[in-house]
Amino acid sequence: MHPRFSVRFAIAAALLLTGTVRAAPASDGIALAAPDAAAVRVPSSPDAWGGPRTGREPTLSDRVVHYDIDATLDPVKHTVAGRERLTWRNRSKVAVKSVYLHLYMNAFESAGSTFFTERRERDGTFRSGVDIKDAWGHIALSRVAQGGANVPWTFVHPDNGPATDHTVVRFDLPQAVAPGQSTTFDIDFLTQLPRVVARTGYFGTFHLVAQWFPKIGVLELPGERGAQAPRWNVHEFHMNSEFYADFGSYDVKLTVPRGYTVGATGEPQGAPVDKGGLRTWRFVQGDVHDFAWTADSQTAKPLVDTWTGPGSPPVTVTVLYPPEFAASAAPALKTAKESLTYFSNTLGPYPYKTLTVVIPPYNAEEAGGMEYPTFFTAEAYRTVDARTANQFALAFVTIHEFGHGYFYGLLASNEFEEPMLDEGLNEYWDNRMMRDQGQLAFIATPLLARLGFAPGYPTFDAERTATPRNDPADPPGANAWSRLQDIGPVYTRTAILMRDLEARIGKAPMERAFKEYYRRWKFRHPSVADLAETLAEVTGRRAVIEDAFARQVYAVTRVDDRIGDLSSTEQLPLPGMHDKQADVDKRIDAARTQWRKAHPHAPDGTGPYPYRTEVTMRRLGAPVPQTLLVTFADGSSETAHWDADERWHRFVWTKSARAVSAELDPQRLHYLDVNKLDDSRTLEPDARASRRWGFEFAAVVDYLLALIATL
Repeated sequence: MHPRFSVRFAIAAALLLTGTVRAAPASDGIALAAPDAAAVRVPSSPDAWGGPRTGREPTLSDRVVHYDIDATLDPVKHTVAGRERLTWRNRSKVAVKSVYLHLYMNAFESAGSTFFTERRERDGTFRSGVDIKDAWGHIALSRVAQGGANVPWTFVHPDNGPATDHTVVRFDLPQAVAPGQSTTFDIDFLTQLPRVVARTGYFGTFHLVAQWFPKIGVLELPGERGAQAPRWNVHEFHMNSEFYADFGSYDVKLTVPRGYTVGATGEPQGAPVDKGGLRTWRFVQGDVHDFAWTADSQTAKPLVDTWTGPGSPPVTVTVLYPPEFAASAAPALKTAKESLTYFSNTLGPYPYKTLTVVIPPYNAEEAGGMEYPTFFTAEAYRTVDARTANQFALAFVTIHEFGHGYFYGLLASNEFEEPMLDEGLNEYWDNRMMRDQGQLAFIATPLLARLGFAPGYPTFDAERTATPRNDPADPPGANAWSRLQDIGPVYTRTAILMRDLEARIGKAPMERAFKEYYRRWKFRHPSVADLAETLAEVTGRRAVIEDAFARQVYAVTRVDDRIGDLSSTEQLPLPGMHDKQADVDKRIDAARTQWRKAHPHAPDGTGPYPYRTEVTMRRLGAPVPQTLLVTFADGSSETAHWDADERWHRFVWTKSARAVSAELDPQRLHYLDVNKLDDSRTLEPDARASRRWGFEFAAVVDYLLALIATL
């Protein structure tokens, strides 16, 4: 705790640390969002967040908040000393006597935070396997004033987290903020960065400064994301949650030692100013809801390029990277520009003038793969070979983090309560981009690729493999922190669900619907219900959309259709009262001989007698519309449709040819299905797949043995 804390605050904080007090409710009666809040079921009102942005407004967003921040980095102590002037506008029709702010960095203050409590309970680890050890982080408030008057503050726990969590603070105002009026807070703070963890912190000279300043919560109004009365949406910083904030503008001065390269959200304003061994940069950006930056004395010469596209301003694209990962810089730049083109064409124009990509250095991998407005971090590899896992991962993560600029950034979804609107939809659109560009997922190492073994497969297949299908526990619409199977299925199951809807509805209608979703809801914080309503309205397939959201978004239901049995039996004459079996057999043989002479080139499985083919289908999960394709020995086929809510169904054909195979879902519409291997049956064994993979593996083994023999 920083020594400039007031005595009053130190005492209150100590009491909170012991769990002996809980903050009293705010005197204005404005409630907090529920601790179990999740996907919204009622569409927002048409005028929510001021209504759709037409482009004729003076600003892209309805700016609710403005931040003026002066920040100075101490790269030895890894601290950021900040002075913040925060101006906030009360959009509601009631006087506001208390406001709530996020102090995200306090998630890394101690093992008693909500973040670390959940990590401990779930036996969780960070992506790169690092631990925070003794290099904790925190944010300390030393002064808060409103119009010159000191503001008392109290830690609160909107989600009933431990008393030792300090990630949400309430300011009780000396002067209430009247409806439609604005107020300004002057805040002095000191942020101690942790050893890089959970997408923020330092390692060596590298600093990723994110989740670093006091940030006001969102006051939602009736008709916005299901709210029926004004409420503060300001959740604790959970292990698997991210962010939600009002749009506004940022004017930030960053002071670092000379020799440090700086990258940040927004546009640099002129040349930096040098004074006494320090250099001050100024970055300004409007119509965003967060600000992050990086500083490092070991950065190589940045790669800088420009991109232009219809409806967008010219964009300066910058890649910051360490020398050891120079191989990743050019591919990241190329993919970032391709992403600008794809997302602008398929969703809507990119409205900002800058895009900064940061590749973290060695031992700072935990900082990779994170998004902020106009600024994101990518993956880092020493070599990036074609058709390898490195090449695929670098491309996919770059696309993914850029894509957040739309779903997290421009649409500004509530990542606490409805993470599927960001992580899930973004994962779907990233895979869509890779599919449309013909990019495959590769698992080969550089060595295997050079040896000629680099099998690739569609990225949606990878998503399907990664998502729990047999026993899914958590609806995609569940919130970020209350999940039995952790956060992964938010990405994968949402992506597969949207892919399946696209397969049923059509690629073009789905794209039109998402373009309208972007047009209608950019800069406005949509809910899951707003997404469903837009998809239903634009595609014209309301029943399909509503059924899918009921079964697979607000709930989660297993999909498991399969072929239970396939038979195809020749319908031969049968002996009766006056026929002996031997006589019947002679007639059958004679008929077959005569038919074969008349049809010398007929395929096996055809003859003078018809075949009765039966296919029994089983349903062990939620009903989905299915197509069954049966092929026959004479080259003909039959198609049947099964769209009933029943546990099994049998289709029967009587034809002049024996069935060869039966295939359920031949167009592969249903990736949520538990097992695609039980979707087809043949009457004769088919070993082609096993032979192919056997030959591939044998070829690699032979090559390796030959290589070893030469050593």
